[in-house]
Amino acid sequence: MNNIIYIFICVCNAGTWVTASAHIITAVIGSGVLSLAWAIAQLGWVAGPATLIIFSLVTLFTSTLLADAYRHPDLGTGHRNYTYMDAVRAHLGGVKVQLCGLAQYANLVGVTVGYTVTASMCMGSVRRKKCLHAEDNCHVSTTIYMIIFGCIQLILCQVPNYHKLSWISILAAVMSITYSFIGLGLSVAKVAAGTQLNEGAEVTTTWPTVSEAQRLWKIFQAIGNIAFAYAYSTVLIEIQDTLKSSPAENKTMKRASFVGISTTTIFYLLCGCVGYAAFGEDAPGDLLSGFHQPLWLLNVANVSLAIHLIGAYQVFVQPIFSLVESSCRQRWPEVKFVTADHQITIPFLGGTGFHVNCFILVWRSAYVAVTTVLAMLLPFFNVFLALIGAASFWPLTVYFPIEMYIARAKLPKFSFSWMGLQALSLACLLVSLVAAAGSVEGLIQSL
Repeated sequence: MNNIIYIFICVCNAGTWVTASAHIITAVIGSGVLSLAWAIAQLGWVAGPATLIIFSLVTLFTSTLLADAYRHPDLGTGHRNYTYMDAVRAHLGGVKVQLCGLAQYANLVGVTVGYTVTASMCMGSVRRKKCLHAEDNCHVSTTIYMIIFGCIQLILCQVPNYHKLSWISILAAVMSITYSFIGLGLSVAKVAAGTQLNEGAEVTTTWPTVSEAQRLWKIFQAIGNIAFAYAYSTVLIEIQDTLKSSPAENKTMKRASFVGISTTTIFYLLCGCVGYAAFGEDAPGDLLSGFHQPLWLLNVANVSLAIHLIGAYQVFVQPIFSLVESSCRQRWPEVKFVTADHQITIPFLGGTGFHVNCFILVWRSAYVAVTTVLAMLLPFFNVFLALIGAASFWPLTVYFPIEMYIARAKLPKFSFSWMGLQALSLACLLVSLVAAAGSVEGLIQSL
């Protein structure tokens, strides 16, 4: 048993394609997977799976381009770019660095708010389903669960960086697979029972009340949900920075991206398509909310999702912490409040202690508090996720990786490769715009 624990710790600290894949799966398979049955219900049997596959291929392609931007100018021995902004600064420079930072960190803040909302819904769902089974008409507020989630993050946010988070990501990845399989299994059981046929008949009688304009807005919103489901480019460079330098980081990261995106796409297709088959056009925005039994299994799924989101929150918040703290240290190097670490000894543990930085303690706690309050003000699941996905997909997943590749490869304008890459970028821009329009309209309706 001790040998197994030792091997596990070594793998977590080694920075290999395994740990990178775990980070990717943790970042990608999140709350977005639960909205895919609803998204496919809006798009249909042909367009829904096709859209999922297209997004996965585009994300995999641009991820390989972005992985090559980690070092500059040489892919194997060049200067390291520790963040996404550093990579853009090294390859493009100018105002594009500020635009990249605005898009990346606004997206990261939005994701942490969205994960707070979703985790609180999962926690509240356990209590809500218990009331339903007891036939007790109770009201379950998600506010208290947002506070609980925030308190957990207050503790975890004191973890210094990604290098100390591998065990959290591996645990979160296992949890994501757990609740995905539960949702998939319940959907398969529902399809096998044939209950979706009755629900389809009910939808047929109510569908004409939905106008064509409303259907179009929901299609646009569904595209945004799928875009959000593949949003991990914002943290790709930071994940790559955890890898060992031999073999080359870009080769390891490409392997991890292939494994991570392939795994998540299979889960997405299974959960989305089988969930749509189970519920028909009446597919819920949160797949797990459509089931009411068995209670114990649903509780396991919701708890697994909450644990996963606790780890995913950390994956997305670490780049924000790193940016603010490094900037403050550079700007105020003489201020002890910002730079000084204080040794705190834990009693009764043989003098064991740990270092505390007052600025980090205050700033990270304040960030968690602010995102928790924002989550209380915007408790909308599908619409909020779609808006985040639409706003970040084109600039961070497509535009900057393509532009950095063009600059690095020195592709001449109007060459065949240049025009092909620009056509892909333009197509993704149009997709992001229509998804953002649908999300904004949905947010207005929710408000």
